Amino acid sequence: MQVFHTESKIIITCNKRLSSYLQQEVEELGFKPVRVFPTGIELLGTVTDCISLNLNLRCASQILYLIKSFNAEDPKELYDELVTIEWEKLIDFSGYFSVTSNVNNEHILTPLFANVKVKDAIADRIKSIKGLRPNSGAESNKTVVHLYWQDNEADIFLDTSGETLAKHSYRKIPGKAPMLEALATSTIMATHWDRKSTFINPMCGSGTLAIEAALLATDKHPGLFRMNYGFMHIMGYDETVFFAERRKLKDKAKKETGFKIIATDISEDAVDIAQKNAKTAGVEHLIEFSVCDFADTPVPAEAGIVMFNPEYGERLGVHTKLEATYKRIGDFMKKDCLGYRGYIFTGNPDLAKKIGLRAARKVEFYNGKLDCRLLEYELYEGTKREPREV
Repeated sequence: MQVFHTESKIIITCNKRLSSYLQQEVEELGFKPVRVFPTGIELLGTVTDCISLNLNLRCASQILYLIKSFNAEDPKELYDELVTIEWEKLIDFSGYFSVTSNVNNEHILTPLFANVKVKDAIADRIKSIKGLRPNSGAESNKTVVHLYWQDNEADIFLDTSGETLAKHSYRKIPGKAPMLEALATSTIMATHWDRKSTFINPMCGSGTLAIEAALLATDKHPGLFRMNYGFMHIMGYDETVFFAERRKLKDKAKKETGFKIIATDISEDAVDIAQKNAKTAGVEHLIEFSVCDFADTPVPAEAGIVMFNPEYGERLGVHTKLEATYKRIGDFMKKDCLGYRGYIFTGNPDLAKKIGLRAARKVEFYNGKLDCRLLEYELYEGTKREPREV
């Protein structure tokens, strides 16, 4: 089973509503999607292709390489099919593997039972050939096998990512209610920011938006921050391919930008966390951090975008207080950010009404299970004039 050189179906998963941004990334890498769906992309490729995808993609969660598709009505048929796969050529008998699954089958009351059947089939097969059973458990830092089983149709994959790609590995201190890195990148991509003009992030929290903006502007990819992936624990892995791909990422990453990225927060602790995260990402010198009320955020004359991710849930604030905050955000953008494009990411449409500006565009996202919008505001110099009718 030369999976590193054999083409098969690859499924790249992502959080809901991120697939269009993931598609953009995949196509920029030279891959042609076979199918795009709400939570991912399907294409054809090898596990070697998966190495490149894992290191480059910012919006993805997992990259799954198909081993086999088959029909299975119940757990016994599932086991019988899985035990025929040459797992001894994929997983070292002295190694460790884990199983994840997405199951909707009338005979399965809990996905954990399906996971156990997969583990048993793999371990029994390897023991019958090698005389020893590999260890297995819940940790996803070694070989990971994924089962997708809907009704009677089953797909078994190698999860070449292991731990999720949606976290970009630089954020060691998350702070309060942090935005997932993959979501932060996608929201910035949704603004169509040119990556060479001013980027302002008041109320920056743990700094994720500002850091992701700096990483986009310098063409720095998540693969530079991570040294362990699922593909590394598949038999036949050649580390020279990984290091060659990583060297390409290093060589193309820029060290400087010719514009300002500004991040502020009223909390000294938040700014301290954001600076530490930026340092881990290697972009602390590209971001001007300061502790201040968002209304005192410096706004350079060279226009660009200003982007807010304010509180919008009961968990972090009192609703009436947040109403006043949203109104102040609108006032700040109207008075101090003329010539910029303004963006507010929120999961609370009632609070968004307090901004006092008409949104030119509303882009749909989810933050976890919460339905959210990225609201775009065109902050014209002076009054927007409509063309007169002749």
